[in-house]
Amino acid sequence: QVLLVESGGGLVQAGGSLRLSCEDSQRAMSSYTMAWFRQRPGSEREFVATARWSGGDTHYADSVKGRFTISRDNDKNTLYLEMGSLEPEDTARYYCAAARMAWTSSISTMGRTGLYQYWGPGTQVTVSS
Repeated sequence: QVLLVESGGGLVQAGGSLRLSCEDSQRAMSSYTMAWFRQRPGSEREFVATARWSGGDTHYADSVKGRFTISRDNDKNTLYLEMGSLEPEDTARYYCAAARMAWTSSISTMGRTGLYQYWGPGTQVTVSS
């Protein structure tokens, strides 16, 4: 199984960029579908992006499409989220997650929190206006 820890969060001005990382200390993530979710105070956790275990397939939430890029380096056991053109609405705690499930073209399926078995503790991103 994986053991995930996120890093790279912080305070940034609107329009700025951040790069989040998620490292698997168990070095097992190459077998998992990996994803980023976020949660604002008082709101449910929401899907951001997901990446297939290999081959480069990805899905994005409409709210981040064109601004965020998910990538993974299985050799380094690390998942990334490059965030650009940040907006105050992107302020949230960001979590990486891992799932043993078949890849589908359905974003609604791939973005279901209940399908992800492993989660990191999260990293806070705050975007000031």
